Amino acid sequence: MMKIDVTKTANPKVKPDPASVPFGVAFTDHMFQMDYSDEKGWHNPRIMPYGDINLNPGALVFHYGAEVFEGLKAYRTPDGQVQMFRPDANISRMNDSAERLCLPKLDEEMALEALKAFVAVEKDWVPEPYGTSLYLRPFLFGTDPDLSLHGIHHATFMIIACPVGSYYKSGLQPVELLIEMDDVRAVRGGTGYAKCGGNYAAATRAGEKAAEKGYSQVLWVDGVERKYVEEGGGMNVMFVWNGKLVTPELNGSILPGVTRRSILAMAQSWGMETEERKISVAELMEACKNGEVQEAFMCGTAAVVTPIGGFAYGDEKIVVNNNQIGEMTQKIYDELTGIQWGLKEDTFGWTVKVD
Repeated sequence: MMKIDVTKTANPKVKPDPASVPFGVAFTDHMFQMDYSDEKGWHNPRIMPYGDINLNPGALVFHYGAEVFEGLKAYRTPDGQVQMFRPDANISRMNDSAERLCLPKLDEEMALEALKAFVAVEKDWVPEPYGTSLYLRPFLFGTDPDLSLHGIHHATFMIIACPVGSYYKSGLQPVELLIEMDDVRAVRGGTGYAKCGGNYAAATRAGEKAAEKGYSQVLWVDGVERKYVEEGGGMNVMFVWNGKLVTPELNGSILPGVTRRSILAMAQSWGMETEERKISVAELMEACKNGEVQEAFMCGTAAVVTPIGGFAYGDEKIVVNNNQIGEMTQKIYDELTGIQWGLKEDTFGWTVKVD
């Protein structure tokens, strides 16, 4: 068992109202940190008061984007217990991301132990109302103070957290997506399957252009043939298509979402046919027109699901399901959040209790 030094804050913060706190701005009292060097490996795990960190201005993370991160949540169940949802899957994906960026991998049992210890210290920050949670942000970055391009010999792993309210203040409202044909989120052979900051930074311009035109997000297409659907904004995308649950296949440029994987497994357990395949923009638009696509939604950790009410492609606009949330989309949201908040039995073994 890893020995983690714990230094409690002498100045606890006032906890915000979980019903109104903005996402990602109200950080908890503490943070976890652990260091890496080629000589020592991962060492000095510690939980300490939340605060600024000291880095050399020449650190690799600032200049070459040597950074990966994850996002997951801790939930308070009706009986007052705290549990995380599939942290092992997030840790495994972080190691896949680290391997792509040549960052040192984490021992997965050690990383899970760190997450559980950190959440245990911050237990009082996990809000109670249904729909609220403690958002956890593990991240790993290179710290070598060297501007030459080389392998990474020093790194830091950290965990911070913030309480978050319900993603939907007024219920699940469908959004309209602009199909993006200029900017590209990622390409096969690149870092699309890795959860690294550069992917999100590169996606910002298209998102802002879409917002200026009145759209909530963009629908990304592939960067090679420029015709196949990939992701919706920063989330995976799914369709109820002739009664099947259909989603773009993982091809190296699409993030293998934990929520995506969970929804596929859940749908299969209900006897629903699922399909992962290439979906062209032309095929999607035609299927929406003729009613083959009955529902569309995005999925990810922050929102769980976001219904899609329509798509805009050039001058053409297509409405999905009369711009209303579909029956299956609602069921998926209810069932998955029910497991996460402990309102429904977890028959999959996805939740991890925090002592």
